[in-house]
Formats: sequence, C-alpha cells, structure tokens
Amino acid sequence: MGRVQVNKAHKSRFSSKSTRNIHRTSVKDKSRIAKSDVGKGARAARIQHSKMVRDQKRAALLKEKRAMSGSTSPPRVIVLFGLSVSADLDSLAKDLLRLLSAEDAGGAPSTVSSPEYKMRVTVLKAPHGDLMACMEMAKVADLIAFVASASSLCEDSSSYYIDSFGNQCLSVFRSIGLPSTVVFIRDLPLDMKKRHEFKKMCISGLTPEFPEDCRFYSADTKDELHKFMWLFKGQRLSAPHWRNQRPYLMAQKVDIVNDDQNPGKSTLLLTGYLRARSLSVNQLVHVSGVGDFQLSKIEVIKDPLPLNARKDHVAMDSEEVHEVEVIKSMDPDPMKQEALLVENVPDPLAGEQTWPTEEEMAEVERAHEQKKLKKRSLPRGTSEYQAAWILDDSDVEDSESDGDDDDGMVLDEEENGGAAQEGRNDLYYDDDQASLNLRDSEEETEDDSMMMDGDNLTKEQIKDELKKIKEAHAEDEEFPDEVDTPLDVPARRRFAKYRGLKSFRTSSWDPKESLPLEYARIFAFDNLKRTQKHVLLKALDMEQSDRDDCIPAGTYARVHVREVPMGVTTRLCDFVKTLPIVVCGLLQHESKMSVLHFSIKKHETYSAPIKSKEELIFHVGFRQFVARPIFSTDNMNSDKHKMERFLHSGRFSVASIYAPISFPPLPLIALKQAEDGSAPAVVAVGSLRSVDPDRIILKRIILTGYPQRVSKLKASVRYMFHNPEDVRWFKPVEVWTKCGRRGRVKEPVGTHGAMKCVLNGVLQQHDTVCMSLYKRVYPKWPNRRFPIVDA
Repeated sequence: MGRVQVNKAHKSRFSSKSTRNIHRTSVKDKSRIAKSDVGKGARAARIQHSKMVRDQKRAALLKEKRAMSGSTSPPRVIVLFGLSVSADLDSLAKDLLRLLSAEDAGGAPSTVSSPEYKMRVTVLKAPHGDLMACMEMAKVADLIAFVASASSLCEDSSSYYIDSFGNQCLSVFRSIGLPSTVVFIRDLPLDMKKRHEFKKMCISGLTPEFPEDCRFYSADTKDELHKFMWLFKGQRLSAPHWRNQRPYLMAQKVDIVNDDQNPGKSTLLLTGYLRARSLSVNQLVHVSGVGDFQLSKIEVIKDPLPLNARKDHVAMDSEEVHEVEVIKSMDPDPMKQEALLVENVPDPLAGEQTWPTEEEMAEVERAHEQKKLKKRSLPRGTSEYQAAWILDDSDVEDSESDGDDDDGMVLDEEENGGAAQEGRNDLYYDDDQASLNLRDSEEETEDDSMMMDGDNLTKEQIKDELKKIKEAHAEDEEFPDEVDTPLDVPARRRFAKYRGLKSFRTSSWDPKESLPLEYARIFAFDNLKRTQKHVLLKALDMEQSDRDDCIPAGTYARVHVREVPMGVTTRLCDFVKTLPIVVCGLLQHESKMSVLHFSIKKHETYSAPIKSKEELIFHVGFRQFVARPIFSTDNMNSDKHKMERFLHSGRFSVASIYAPISFPPLPLIALKQAEDGSAPAVVAVGSLRSVDPDRIILKRIILTGYPQRVSKLKASVRYMFHNPEDVRWFKPVEVWTKCGRRGRVKEPVGTHGAMKCVLNGVLQQHDTVCMSLYKRVYPKWPNRRFPIVDA
C-alpha cells in the first residue's frame, strides 16, 4: 500500500468568513481595549494652537493695514535724504507734492492729502550737513527715501555714490533703527541703453549699504514716481520697536501762551497728529531737548486735511493760518495726574533713632567752650560754621599717629570680612584729614576730566589741554592703570580710599557701602524686569480701554505743555522751521533720576580721545539730556567691573550716568559739543542695557617697583614706596610681576621705602613688581540737564 501525499495547510488567520466572524471582537470590547488617544489629542491641540496663532497674526496684520490706510490714520512721513551733496532734494520734493496734490504745494515741510491715492503724506527734506536735523527727522520717519545721483561720483568714500557725511548719517540711522527704506536714483541719462547700464551700476554699488528688503526706484519722471506711489500705498511699513512703545506727536505748529501766575514761564502749544499709541492728559511728556513736563490741556481739533477734502484745500503749508475748530477738550484730573517727580528729597533726620541725654548735651557744650578758648589761625572771612569743619593741626597729627600705630591696610578677603571692614574704616578716616591739603579724591591719580572754562582760555591754552589729554590717552593704552607714588605725600594718605582685593572676581564688596550724596537723590527698583512688565501692561490696558482722558493715535490735536521757560519756547519757534519738534509721552517712573548703564562703542568717524566724566549729550530714543559718564568693562562672571579712563575704539564698553529712568530697549547716540561752538559731533553709539544703582565699578591703580637684589625666592624691591611706614601700611596686599610671579611683602628695608618680598618663583632682574589697589567710583552729577534749556 503506497503512501498518501498530505500537503500542509495554508497559513491563514481565517480559513473562511464564518471563522472570521467567530474571532471578531465586539464593539464594546474594542472600545475597552483600544489604545489611548492621548497622542492624538495632543497633536490636535498643537494644530489648534497653530491655527489660533495664524488667525491672530492675520487679524493683527489686517487691523494694522486698515489703520494705516484708513481715513483716521496720521499722514505718512517720507524723509528725503541725499546720499551726496549733489543730490537735488528740492526738485524731487516738488515733484512728489505736485504728483500728490495735482499742483505745486509750496514750502516745506508740507503735508498733502491725495484723494487719488487715498492717503496723506508729509514730505521732509533732510538738510545735507546738518547732523542734528537729519537725526531728528530719522526718528519720526515712516519711510526714509535715500536719494542718489547717478551722474556724481565721490572719490573720498568707500562707495562712489555716498560722500563722507552720507556714510556718517547712514551709520547713525542704523544705530537709531532704520524704518522702511527705499533708494531713489536720479540724473540718469535719457538714452535707454545707457540709462539701464547706469541704473544697474548704481544699484550694484549701493546694495551692500542698505537692508535686503530695500527697493531701488528711478525717480526722474512723473511715471516713475507714480509707480512708486502705488507700490508705497500698499506697502506695509516697519518701524523700530522702541518707537511703538510710547505715543509721540510731531509738531506742525508751535504757539506760546504767557503764564501770568508763573513769571518767566509760559505754556507751549504743539499741534500735530498723534502717532503710535494713545496719549492721556494725566501723563507726563518729554519735549525733545527741553525736558519733562505736565500737560495742562489737550484739545482735539478738526482734521484740516480729510481724504475727501476739496481740491482747493489739498495742501497744508506751515505758514498758512487755518480756522481751528475744537471738537473736544480734556483737562487733567489732579487726583490722577502723574506728579513731575525728578529727584528724591532725602530727609536728614530719617536715620535718627535716639535723642541725646542731658549729660551728653552738657558734655558737648563743655567741649565746644574749650574749643572756643583755643586760639586758631583761620583764613580771613571764615564763618563760625565753616570753622567747625576745619581741623586743627594737632588733630591732624594725632590722627596720623593713630594711623601709624594701626596695623595698616587690611586685605579684603572673603574669609576675613570683619577685618576687611575694620581696615576700610581706617582708610576712610585717614583720607578725611588728607582732603584738606590734597586735591579732591576724584583727582587723586588723574587730571580733572573737565577742561578749564573754555570762555577764559586762549587758543594756545586749548591746544595745550588737548595735547595733554591725547598724551594721557596714549599713556593709558601703553601702561594701563599704572600710577607713580608721589614723593612729597605719604602713599597711605594719597591712596587712602583704595583697598586691596585677594580676588577681583570672588572677593566681596558691599554695594551699599559708603555711597555718595547723589545716591540720596535717585530712585532704584527692586526688580527692573518685573516693574517694566507691570508698566507696559498698564500702558497696554490704557491703550485698549476707551477712557475719557485719552486721545487715540491718529488724532489731530493741540497739546498744552505747561511751565516751560520763556527763552526755550522762543527758541523752539525758530527750530520748528528747520527740524521737527517732537513731544513724546512718558511711561510711569520715566521722569525720575537713577543710574543708567549703556552698552556703548566709539564711532568710527571720531578720532579724538573721550575721557571718563566728560560732558556728553545723550540722545536716547526721543529724549535728550546731558550726562557725564564713566566707562567700564563688562565682566560676565563677576559682580565687579573695572573702570576705564578712556573710551577706546574698536570695542564695546559700558557707560554709566545719572539720568532720567528709561525702560529698555532704546538706542543711544552720544554727541559732544565742539569747543569752538560749532555743531556737535557724533562720538559714540550704543543702546540702553539696564537701570541699576548697585552696579559696582572699581577704579584700579597699579603701583610699580623694580628689583634691587634677588636671592632665590626673595627679592628687595625699591621705588614702589618712599618711606617704611607706607610699606607696613600696604603689607597685607598681594604683589605680582609682569612675568607672572606672585608673592607678598615681608618687611621694609632701610629708611627710603625699599621692601623685601617673597615670591613663588625666581624673580628676573628685568621684571617689574606691581601692586593692584581698588576703589569704587560713581558717575558725575551733570551741571546742566538738557541741551536746549541750559545752552
């Protein structure tokens, strides 16, 4: 019987439909054992969130476009800036105004309402050579139209179509923050082939100087300008972020009303369109270059240039007199109006906690009577109050002998805080007597940062002063912080305010210790970022809510600024013809004085040295004020920062000043007034970093000595000090050499200030022994606050 072939069954999950139904899971069980939908839900939430963000951006863009092109939007400001002196701005401005108004609009600045393009435009011409006017126009510009002449070549510049003044202004505009930009190319040849070639050459030469989204237009004919205007009408304009955080008004008309109650004061009336944000009548404002003020009234005036205006009223000239129709008037609420608080008024009795007893009072009186019986030689005309502050010679000698008996300077270490504090007290005590016969403590190791009064100097004396400053700048770069010990004054007295640090990075320094009197006049924040967030949210809430004391952006209004000095108002009436007068609303706390820190860099066009505590004019956003900064390095890994005597070119420094509080980010342009009274020059650019009075800036000096005898790890060093008492006083401070050795002072040798040092290696005979000393420094309080008021 043969074998029967048996094949393996087909490997299938179900052999038939009936078996498939047997193994099918019920709907109830499927929902119970199905996988979790957590992943699908999270993905759906992400999709929904992305869609919501897109819708919000689309709605915001649509709202911005409607506000920009609507009848309630303020006129767009076009600033024409010539890249070279050969660029003809007058003919271009006339062509633009004639295109918009269908007729010659006349003088400038001019605001035009165009029914054809359904937009309003203000055309400003930046005067070539006037840096201040160009800067102020760039701050308010919605569009900067750079004008290049294709027929002129500038050989003295990196670009053939931009001269030196154009390059300087371009760098300043970049620091301020460029709005939307275009480039007009003029003076192209009539031949089409040459015209195309010249335009191509001009574009290739100018492209590296401007942003990537900058467009180039030919601007010789009416058709080319017409093409630009249609594209400009639908263009979404970009503005610097700092400009959109505060309301501002560019004055088209300036009036003065005398204030009978305050002699010497007047009310300044500024008329124009409000931009960016809503302005409250209870808010403080800043008039650019003049100062911070309160408002006495805001009047909403009928718009003189509606889009549906008649053809015979399409242009508004600054010299024309229009009938003013006041629609609404708002007065400040005394309960809600923000107070104009600039400086803190310290209470001298705030720290007094006890009252002296009768015995103490009697003892003071007895000491006072004994002091009166003493015969003292005082200068003629010295009052009794002044005499009380003058120490007798015996007091000075006693204090010096006390200082000599002390252990001397104590090294400021982390592990020996109490001893360090004791040493600091000794240092400050000795310096008080030294201040009678020596120069001021700010002038201990360097010349005064301010030059002598320029009115009393001849040209030769001014040249000598400038020569000294340049020599000091060159010496500071070659031998930074090195100071010679004086021969006629003991070093422990001359450098009494200085102390040694074991480690600049890790040693402790109390930021509240021995603060100057100016710190009683300023304000400080516990947390700047938290306060700034709260202030911006409050401003946003005022913007979104419909309040009775606010006028929205785009309103044509007249702002009454009260208690402005008479001389300033008359000067502003002259300035409005050449540059825009801007009044901007201030956020909460922005009128109060504090210590501001700026990241600053020397401008490449300025070659003269800039010394610390030199008077500069700071342009911070729309605000202008005078300050005397000190420069310092920025140490990321330390809470202490080293002062720099000069602002060196090619690197960033931190400039610290006393100034009104401003919330970052804000751009900075620093100017310096020329000695001959000419226009100020740009010396530095930068941005606002923080508001922090507790930032510790230390001035370092290095005392140097030279090896006399060397024996293994020991060395005798001379010329660092000139008497043995100074050696004992500075004994706790560590010494170091320029070749990398470190050590300490062991004892004085002889009577001429030589000392024995122990080092961690063999000292070379050509090496230099150094000792670093530090003291905290502060900015100088400005003698004048605003450039126009105190000019």
